[in-house]
Amino acid sequence: MTATTPAASRAAEILSRPIALNGLTVPNRIAMAPMTRMFSPGGVPGEDVLSYYARRAAAGVGLIVTEGTYVGHESAGSSDRVPRFHGEEQLAGWAKVADAVHAAGGTIVPQLWHIGMVRKQGEPPFADAPAVGPSGIRVDGTEGAGKAMTQRDLDDVIGAFAEAAAAAERIGFDGVELHGAHGYLLDQFLWAGTNRRTDAYGGDAVARTKFAAEIVAAVRETVSPDFPVIFRYSQWKQEAYRARLAQTPQELEAILAPLTAAGVDAFHASTRRYWLPEFDGSDLNLAGWTKKLTGRPTITVGSVGLDGDFLRAFAGEGAAVGSIDNLLERLERDEFDLVAVGRALLQDPQWAAKVLGNRFEELQPYDAAALKTLS
Repeated sequence: MTATTPAASRAAEILSRPIALNGLTVPNRIAMAPMTRMFSPGGVPGEDVLSYYARRAAAGVGLIVTEGTYVGHESAGSSDRVPRFHGEEQLAGWAKVADAVHAAGGTIVPQLWHIGMVRKQGEPPFADAPAVGPSGIRVDGTEGAGKAMTQRDLDDVIGAFAEAAAAAERIGFDGVELHGAHGYLLDQFLWAGTNRRTDAYGGDAVARTKFAAEIVAAVRETVSPDFPVIFRYSQWKQEAYRARLAQTPQELEAILAPLTAAGVDAFHASTRRYWLPEFDGSDLNLAGWTKKLTGRPTITVGSVGLDGDFLRAFAGEGAAVGSIDNLLERLERDEFDLVAVGRALLQDPQWAAKVLGNRFEELQPYDAAALKTLS
């Protein structure tokens, strides 16, 4: 995928269309993908984090999805530099971020996150907290590294997500995204490889969706009816790139239907390369299938604006600027509704302005050094 220059009117026309997510109108089709940055000591986002997001909103990103933020459960995270979405000082910092993004003309949702069995005991912010998951099994199959969640644990985590969502609405965010992808806690329940429970939360695909659906329902009940709830999910995991929740569209529908019924307003379907078809017999990607099966708006993501191997870029290596011609074609036929840009936007805060303004020759190739700053 080498860089080309679409007609100026075509790129601007397709990407500049507003889109409604429940009661929120996003001014265009460009979103910022959530990317863990670890620049928030004590879990508090400061002025540098505020400026980092506001710069991208000012340059034309319609929807900011923040980096993952830990919900208020002791086992939710594994770093004292990842922001939290609980605590007076932490929420005060996030309120300033939301205000700055709005002042710049953008909209913003926090990504609410619990890492589950990815956590190792002894890690901050709460060193004594155990890793918890559906069956105490890590994505790589390691057993005995944590504990299987009790009903009390499940209820506590459900409550933590609901409280974080309520806080998001209270301090001025435009919606929330629930992180159900990449082998973290919600995904650990969705995937048969880590969910071996024999109670109501384990078994077939529908049963494995029960925990995530209960979180969605609790969030939906806590926030206003028109407050958007986005659910991010993936087939692949951080340590299992070939893992799949569903082998067929029918299996995928069994997973998505309970989440839709529980109150998801939009799905963020994470793939490694957005242009690859998800199932045989169709060129629809995962976001395209999700929209077809649920009728909900969808966000696509996966190496947008990069020309190179996803794994190299994900591992911190560089990648050349890639074409968005295929992306524009898919958006034009409404295969999905928004596109989340990750490393290309991390590298170049002006990515949206350059694309919308037909300044493709000014786009910067991705360099791993961008990971070390909040430029």
